[in-house]
Amino acid sequence: MQNRLMQTVIHFTTTLLIAISTGAAVAEPPATAQFEVTPGQRQLFVDDHGIAQLKNLQRTMHRPRKLGAVIRPDIVAGETSIQTRSGPVWDEERQVFRMWLISPACYESRDGLHWTKTTPQPKIAVISAVIDPDDPDPSRRYKGLVSVRGGREPVVSPDGIDWQRLDVPQIPSQDESNLSYDRATRTFLATVKHRGPYGRTVWLSTSRDFETWSKPELIFHPDERDQELARKNIETRLAESKLQPMFDNDPETYNVQIYNMGVFRYEGVYLGMPAMFHSTGPRPNYPNTDGFHLIQLVVSRNLRKWVRLGDRQPFIGPSPVGGGAYDLTQILPPSHPVVRGDELWFYYTGLKYRAGATYVGTFPSGKFVPNPELDRDTGAICLATLRRDGFISLDAGEQPGTLTTHPFRWPGGKLFVNVAAGDGELRAEILDSNGNVQATSDSIRGDRPRGEIRWAKGDPSGLTNQTVSLRFTLSNAEFYSYWFQEAE
Repeated sequence: MQNRLMQTVIHFTTTLLIAISTGAAVAEPPATAQFEVTPGQRQLFVDDHGIAQLKNLQRTMHRPRKLGAVIRPDIVAGETSIQTRSGPVWDEERQVFRMWLISPACYESRDGLHWTKTTPQPKIAVISAVIDPDDPDPSRRYKGLVSVRGGREPVVSPDGIDWQRLDVPQIPSQDESNLSYDRATRTFLATVKHRGPYGRTVWLSTSRDFETWSKPELIFHPDERDQELARKNIETRLAESKLQPMFDNDPETYNVQIYNMGVFRYEGVYLGMPAMFHSTGPRPNYPNTDGFHLIQLVVSRNLRKWVRLGDRQPFIGPSPVGGGAYDLTQILPPSHPVVRGDELWFYYTGLKYRAGATYVGTFPSGKFVPNPELDRDTGAICLATLRRDGFISLDAGEQPGTLTTHPFRWPGGKLFVNVAAGDGELRAEILDSNGNVQATSDSIRGDRPRGEIRWAKGDPSGLTNQTVSLRFTLSNAEFYSYWFQEAE
């Protein structure tokens, strides 16, 4: 099973049972609190929030489908590897996507697949950047972080090219960070790297004005179970001939740490993609180790307590050698996915090697000498896609399963579901506060990313603002989300 999970090929999507890690339970609202369903916001099944009862349903995590590299290094210009920690942002005025690489480079695309460098290029290497449509000052439309000794420094720009440093304290950090903008709360989220339990860990600093930042707070770190799984993951990888071999191997140094974690708000919850760095052995003459990354998936409702999804199995794992892929060894997560119709697009850094060069001399006065037997074209920006809301589904087989929500005030409008029914079906019922059925829907069949619920019996139009529950019944189907949308 482990061997199969470690292999990821294009057009392959796997499902894994969801599990909650020890000591990482999400803080649920008090039992007396009213469950709220906001029109336009999709209700996901990544945790039990809003769910009163599940029967004969299994939670499943889905991996995104890899499409390969979309931005490659410019070998002619001397580039051998490129990296990003930014998810693309949409420039509404210019009608293009924009993405910043760690080297001073900005790329643009109209379709998200074909990217070109902007001219002129930025003079400052922005680690991560976001667009802020809420700032009334046009000179601060773009906001980013740059690397400085000891941390990250906030910068702003009117165009994403000409960046200006702010006269504000830097955010303390080691050599990794990520940045996203939670527009619902108008909060900037910077995840930075510091030491913690078992080594590298994730710390969070937030700001409402991009100038005053909170003191970084430890929010996510590996635990003992991670260390147990790491040894199994490493042994599995080393035994798998289809995966890129490690250059250094010493079982005494096997461990796992959190290298980087992109955190983003999605449909009312916070999702994180921690890059779990598995150390396999020390590098000669250099104070670091060889190893590889597996990206996991975690969820939180308060940014402090996180639930592991998929029983800590990879959300994005390595590709096999021989297919031209870049994400053979190091995989660094994006700050957020991009919503494209009924899909989520994840742009991430893929690197073929971590230890593809030999360090000659004594650190830090020595230098890296590339291995002439390895590719010089080593790192690129890769793309993987996932069904919208497709992180976790509730699945039923031949035997029907049911989901009953907590009571909430009926918001009115149309009810939609995201369901892949295939040969199965999904039906919905509206229950009053006494559990009596007030309306029953027609069945929904087939693959319906935006399936509208149509009521066969009962009229919910008179239930607006009344307290009700929903009960969904499905068979041979995967259920991803539901939401309300105001009637046109």
